Amino acid sequence: MMEEEELEFVEELEAVLQLTPEVQLAIEQVFPSQDPLDQADFNAVEYINTLFPTEQKLRDVEELPFSKLAVAESLANIDDVVNKIRLKIRRLDDNIRTVVRGQTNVGQDGRQALEEAQKAIQQLFGKIKDIKDKAEKSEQMVKEITRDIKQLDHAKRHLTTSITTLNHLHMLAGGVDSLEAMTRRRQYGEVANLLQGVMNVLEHFHKYMGIPQIRQLSERVKAAQTELGQQILADFEEAFPSQGTKILLVILSTEWFCSSLHEIAWLDKIDRRYAWVKRQLVDYEEKYGRMFPREWHMMERISVEFCHVTRTELSRIMRARAKEIEVKLLLFAIQRTTNFEGFLAKHFSGCTLTDGTLKKLESPPPSTNPFLEEETTPEMEELALEKGELEQPKKPKAPDNPFHGIVSKCFEPHLYVYIESQDKNLSELIDRFVTDFKAQGPPKPNTDEGGAVLPSCADLFVYYKKCMVQCSQLSTGEPMIALTTIFQKYLREYAWKILSGNLPKTSSSSGGLTISSLLKEKEGSEVARFTLEELCLICSILSTAEYCLATTQQLEEKLKEKVDVSLTDRINLTGEMDTFSTVISSSIQLLVQDLDAACDPALIAMSKMPWQNVEHVGDQSPYVTSVILHIKQNVPIIRDNLASTRKYFTQFCIKFANSFIPKFITHLFKCKPISMVGAEQLLLDTHSLKMVLLDLPSIGSQVVRKAPASYTKIVVKGMTRAEMILKVVMAPHEPLVVFVDNYIKLLTDCNTETFQKILDMKGLKRSEQSGMLELFRQRLPAPPSGAENSSTLSLMAPTPEQESSRIRKLEKLIKKRL
Repeated sequence: MMEEEELEFVEELEAVLQLTPEVQLAIEQVFPSQDPLDQADFNAVEYINTLFPTEQKLRDVEELPFSKLAVAESLANIDDVVNKIRLKIRRLDDNIRTVVRGQTNVGQDGRQALEEAQKAIQQLFGKIKDIKDKAEKSEQMVKEITRDIKQLDHAKRHLTTSITTLNHLHMLAGGVDSLEAMTRRRQYGEVANLLQGVMNVLEHFHKYMGIPQIRQLSERVKAAQTELGQQILADFEEAFPSQGTKILLVILSTEWFCSSLHEIAWLDKIDRRYAWVKRQLVDYEEKYGRMFPREWHMMERISVEFCHVTRTELSRIMRARAKEIEVKLLLFAIQRTTNFEGFLAKHFSGCTLTDGTLKKLESPPPSTNPFLEEETTPEMEELALEKGELEQPKKPKAPDNPFHGIVSKCFEPHLYVYIESQDKNLSELIDRFVTDFKAQGPPKPNTDEGGAVLPSCADLFVYYKKCMVQCSQLSTGEPMIALTTIFQKYLREYAWKILSGNLPKTSSSSGGLTISSLLKEKEGSEVARFTLEELCLICSILSTAEYCLATTQQLEEKLKEKVDVSLTDRINLTGEMDTFSTVISSSIQLLVQDLDAACDPALIAMSKMPWQNVEHVGDQSPYVTSVILHIKQNVPIIRDNLASTRKYFTQFCIKFANSFIPKFITHLFKCKPISMVGAEQLLLDTHSLKMVLLDLPSIGSQVVRKAPASYTKIVVKGMTRAEMILKVVMAPHEPLVVFVDNYIKLLTDCNTETFQKILDMKGLKRSEQSGMLELFRQRLPAPPSGAENSSTLSLMAPTPEQESSRIRKLEKLIKKRL
């Protein structure tokens, strides 16, 4: 029974002492301990095993057979262990007892401390209340003390305001009386200063206008002003003669003056208007200029009103007589009007315009347009020369005429007459260019300064600039857009009629493959080539197209500068620039075709030579000499005539290399069979052609220049392929594996058709080729992942050699039928 009760007690004790993980973690953080007895997962069996070795441990340590003697020896120190445990228990009991005794009086001490804290809080609350009461009493005492001071301050401020207002009222009343008296005595000099003072004083009484006396004084001031104006007008009418009365009316009522004395005349007499108003302004300045203050700007006001009335009258007249407006008459009127607006800008500031303030001039952004340097006047050039700024790039001049358009705006609705006239003039100009070109013939060969630019293109753009400047002075709105459309039309016509229309025609460019060309080729006659004059003409047209392309781009930039900002997006000459680019490409293609056609007979001769009978390797073959001769004849002429457009000469070289090298390789495949010596001779010839092509850009020139890297890369890549083909042909075809691997190594295209052509060049029979082709397909490297589609596309798109072979087959078929 006792043992059961003890077991139940132990279970209850364990249940009570079972702590949550959070509590256990907090205890471990507060009281860290490494003692196994303090661990939450304490295991008595494991703890005892650490004190006494087990059977297995004794075997591992002693390496002896386990026996009862060994167990006895392991339990020999049990008494020491028990004594240590008991000592530890006693220490724990002492510690627990001390802690329990220390906690006996904690509750009583805590209650006592709480009571003391409450008493202290009550005492503090009482002291705070006393301080608050004293503060309220102090505040009340201060209010009582300062109440009288505030009343004195208010009284002082009101008294000061009253005294100031009474002084102003006294000044106003006295000033009104004096103003009325001086008005009656016509003392205008004293009245001018007094009236301004009275008006300033009256401003202080705006909030008192509800008082009858103040309102009465304000009405007396207004009546005095009215009487003064009528009195001054009457004095002027009595003081000046009849002709001066008109000038007086101009001064006091410019609108009435201009509308009543405005001379109604047609555009051919418009300069009389401006001459008349200039005379009137001079007369006014001499007689009455000192009579009015300068800040009134009376002369400018008269001029501005005259401009407004003139613009209204001109608009009305031109609407009524629109059919009578001619271009010369319109330009005459616009020129005289803009000159008058410039005259106004020189003499007046523009401060009396509609907004009443001088317009702020915005400096336009800097421009790199080369047209700007031609717009300077001689006076500007002299001024720049004095300042040492003539060599600096010209900047657009800020618009410095605030009167621009004040009259000339009325001509804008009628500028369609000017646009139609320019359309007609440009049409006649293009026709004259065509006629002159046919009459004068192609330009002379030029070997000194490069291909001559056709003079007609410069004339065209000079005329364009003249029209653009003239139209921009008239309007920067829709008329400029209409003029741009006209420019586009005749830029295209110039490109078609003057440039493309005068390019020499070839059989290939005009009709492609024709029966006559095939018959000529069958008869062995040479293909017609361009003469020296025709080559120079092509280069001249190319240079002209390049000049037109660059100048058209500058023209577009200039038009965008001249037109209103809201309309810049509607100016686009990209289509015209593309047209000139097409002319350039066509010219280069003609030059390439001509040189290419000159080299064709030599390549045909190469393919017909019996290369299997060549017994020794000598100098370069005759066909190589022929190719080099044609290159030396054409390229220096083209280079000298394209000296001013170096980049297009480089394009010519690149296109010729891209055309000649594939054609050379195609004819190389036709050289079959080839002996070892024949292959060596061909390899020598190929190297000679490679060196000539690398030197092509500077061939025949005294100044040797390094060829462009892009061109050199094309030549090296193409001619190296030809050399590799010949090296494969020279290699022995046995053993087969070595031959196939050598081919794959030297020619990276790994094309079955190319491989078979090389076998044909070696003179192998079809029976021998079948096994080699099968081995070649087996030895081909596996294509990389994702390359299947690209290989399919490469098979679908024929190579230049395949395309040339197809054309040759088609030509042969047509010849047989003929």
